[in-house]
Amino acid sequence: MRNTIKKLAAIILLLSLSFLSLIIGTKELSLHELFLSDHDQWFILIQTRIPRTISLVFAGAMISIGGRVLQHLMQNRFVSANTIGMMDSARLGMLIVMLCLPNASIFMRTGVAFLFSYAGVLLFLGLSRFLPRGNPLILPLTGIMFGNVIGAIASFFAYQYQLVQNIISWLQGNFSMVIKGQYELIYLTIPVLLAVYFLGYQITVAGLGEEAATAFGLSYQRLLWIVLALVALGNTSVLLLVGSVPFLGIVVPNLVALYFGDHVKHTMWITAVCGSSLLIVCDLIARLVIAPYELPVSVVVGLVCGTLFLFLLFKKGVRS
Repeated sequence: MRNTIKKLAAIILLLSLSFLSLIIGTKELSLHELFLSDHDQWFILIQTRIPRTISLVFAGAMISIGGRVLQHLMQNRFVSANTIGMMDSARLGMLIVMLCLPNASIFMRTGVAFLFSYAGVLLFLGLSRFLPRGNPLILPLTGIMFGNVIGAIASFFAYQYQLVQNIISWLQGNFSMVIKGQYELIYLTIPVLLAVYFLGYQITVAGLGEEAATAFGLSYQRLLWIVLALVALGNTSVLLLVGSVPFLGIVVPNLVALYFGDHVKHTMWITAVCGSSLLIVCDLIARLVIAPYELPVSVVVGLVCGTLFLFLLFKKGVRS
């Protein structure tokens, strides 16, 4: 009963924050003027606020669920797409597309970035087999170093071909440029989220380890490849749209596991709701703190989620 109340409160909070996201900004919207069909107010609402809010909801959900799934499959609570080289590999792929196919469509860029992202995480998994076991920090620290190597390669090519500005834009998550006609890539996360949800029970079993999953009749390796491909595709679409959002994929899944339990299938939707809510809160802070200007949301997310991450380090529940 208590968990039901918490989940209902989380949904109400997300709806309330989404409403605030629609009306708060450089130009605040008035419900009264919207009801009077004010042209300027409706133009801002349709062209910028609705696309931005939709992007925040789906980006927060995708990053958080991606982190939850990766942590469960790798049996490590400090893993996310940003700590296993997935996003750095996607950035390298995007850079190569810009160099080789500067006029490529958004679908071509997404496809190449996804392939690089997927290849990067598979390479990291292969390398992780040689890592010592026992310390939960070894895997994410190695992943960060692995990502830094790939990032250094991307930076080399960026300096070589004067594309440094592009690299910087991908490092800073920012929703201020999300407008109608340029945000539809975020809808790619919907089939990804649905597919991961329907695979929830298999993912839960796979988190017990390869031997246990095989004993239950599950094809562990095939499921791992499918889920990693889904997470890579979803996170790549977010990266292409708004850039990198740090810590969210680590903090939200751990907070949800702390208060709602470890069952992936049962907690997946609440993980999505909490991830979306936290990202909207950070985006609202980014809009208001130096208004009428905006901070990149990644700056606020880094501060808020970094603080929460330090809190989690001292909680017994996040220690493997």
